[in-house]
Amino acid sequence: MWAFESTFYQIYPIGFCGAPLHNDGIQEHRIKRVAEWADYLEELGFGAVLLNPVFESSTHGYDTRDFTKIDCRLGTNDDFVEVVRELHDHGIRVVLDAVFNHVGREFWAFQDVREKRWDSPYRDWFFINFEGDSAFGDGFWYEGWEGCFDLVKLNLRNPAVVEYLLDIVRAWRYEFDIDGLRLDVAYSLDHDFIRRLRQVANDITAASEPGRDFVLIGETLHGDYSQIVNDGMLHSCTNYECYKGLYSSFNSQNMFEIAHSLHRQFGGDPWCIYRGLHLLSFADNHDVTRLASILTEPRAIRPAYGLLFGMPGIPCLYYGSEWGQAGVKGAHDDYDLRPEFVEPEPNELTEYLKGLIAARADSRALNYGSYRNVVITNKQLLFERAADMDGEHPAERVLVAVNAVDEPFTLQADELRGSFADLLDRGAAPVELDGSLGLAPFEVRWLRSL
Repeated sequence: MWAFESTFYQIYPIGFCGAPLHNDGIQEHRIKRVAEWADYLEELGFGAVLLNPVFESSTHGYDTRDFTKIDCRLGTNDDFVEVVRELHDHGIRVVLDAVFNHVGREFWAFQDVREKRWDSPYRDWFFINFEGDSAFGDGFWYEGWEGCFDLVKLNLRNPAVVEYLLDIVRAWRYEFDIDGLRLDVAYSLDHDFIRRLRQVANDITAASEPGRDFVLIGETLHGDYSQIVNDGMLHSCTNYECYKGLYSSFNSQNMFEIAHSLHRQFGGDPWCIYRGLHLLSFADNHDVTRLASILTEPRAIRPAYGLLFGMPGIPCLYYGSEWGQAGVKGAHDDYDLRPEFVEPEPNELTEYLKGLIAARADSRALNYGSYRNVVITNKQLLFERAADMDGEHPAERVLVAVNAVDEPFTLQADELRGSFADLLDRGAAPVELDGSLGLAPFEVRWLRSL
């Protein structure tokens, strides 16, 4: 699948485009700014853009009013068609945030319930008790998502709700030509609904030209990811376990933490739980403090990204983080994480990430290969990614070496014997090793066996 060989770029459009935080009802064509970045994103090698909510909502996008209309603060449906077309023309797929667990209080069906109460034909679209009352004095109680009554939970066991949402997905593909969905709070979604959605995704894929698989990626924070990432449900989900292990390993100078998580998830032992799965790996996103702000040692940002791109998964970068944008999650809001940018602000870190993206794109071992820890110390990590011969593709073995601290170190391992190509220095001559590899402070090496 194309997603397993791509690097994603995540954008929170309401912030990125400079839209007001509350819907003012004024239509502006701000979403076109995403298309203006297409040259930049193609130059860096991104294969897909993941867009957080773009549909009509009251505030942050997750309180949907209308699944059929682009938010007026961002533009029109025609504007968005142009944006998707421009990204496609640059070889970039488009994945939309699908908020199917809940809607906003101004969603049309819930508005009907507020007006007609028991007589509304949509009363069973939600979890309502007409003998109670809500925090807003509606005269009836309803279930909100995780106690947030601005977000009205949908009844995904109601066939009418399910068919409505599945028709919405078909319409998004037909009207906007999108390439997949990111399912918000997938850990809360009804599993039968996810199975139905996968059937729709399979049908869309079957009706499309080769290579246009319709991908489903779920937001999951905890639990057993394989419960919803499998052949009958989602193609991928967010890997929050390794997100935490990534920055924590550098901050505590304890590479055993991330090495343990990766081995537990993807290693060669029979009990490894996610071997063969392609989870969405990330260092930050619209909900968490940015990597540049959470690392206690700023220079560790390069090896952190070198490890992220070398480990199993689908790498995803959050807009602005490719140049080290700062941002701290607030106690009550996430506005600092979702700033406006008029133009890209690339720097040396951006160029470094461009090299990581290109090297990964050319490596079957990094996209599909197995994972094996070779050397682990508190401050260094050496692991192997290996892919067997597959049809016309030869076998490939890549060693990823990471030095997390401001001091040189020499790794020792039998695996470090032979001739290697330096994937992060394409013009360099082959590297000949006799069982040791010297690493400069905060250095990452990707070495392919020749």
